[in-house]
Amino acid sequence: MNTHNSQLTHEQSHPPVTADQRQRCEVWTRVMGYHRPVSAFNVGKQSEHRERQFFSESAACRTMAG
Repeated sequence: MNTHNSQLTHEQSHPPVTADQRQRCEVWTRVMGYHRPVSAFNVGKQSEHRERQFFSESAACRTMAG
């Protein structure tokens, strides 16, 4: 088995992506029971989306146990 490949870093095994190869990542979220792209939200809803805090079950359990 060739172990050389498993020791390569991500940068070594994947060439860098140039600016012209990049594309926008469309973010979707669930709103009022259905999924929509965030880019279709109005300005106020986009601002609200940026301010959201993500739930972490393990962090919540530590808070409740403490």
